[in-house]
Amino acid sequence: MSKKKILIFDDDTAILEVITIIFEENGYQVEISETSHDILEKVEQYRPDVILMDNWIPKIGGVEATKLLKNHEEFKNIPVIYVTANNDIVALAEEAQADDYVAKPFNLEDLEDKVAKYLQEQV
Repeated sequence: MSKKKILIFDDDTAILEVITIIFEENGYQVEISETSHDILEKVEQYRPDVILMDNWIPKIGGVEATKLLKNHEEFKNIPVIYVTANNDIVALAEEAQADDYVAKPFNLEDLEDKVAKYLQEQV
């Protein structure tokens, strides 16, 4: 069975390192990006099963990047979990058309559970 793929968009390298280690230890294949302006190209190349999206990411930001994805016929069904430190995370995730959200600072178990939930739905 092939590994499930997670694509993470975040400009915080410490968070990227931690999340990558955790998910790789759990048997996932992880790809990271510190910018979001080329989200469609990255998704086209990598074909992730789930995406973790930060709000404050350089170039176009998480809301616009997620909207681009959700308005793309081929990629609109890829689950996007919004991960950000923002008081308005619910409104931002909704505006972006994200499937779910996790507030920073997050509990790693919560993040793992959300990812697992969306990956199980794809089986």
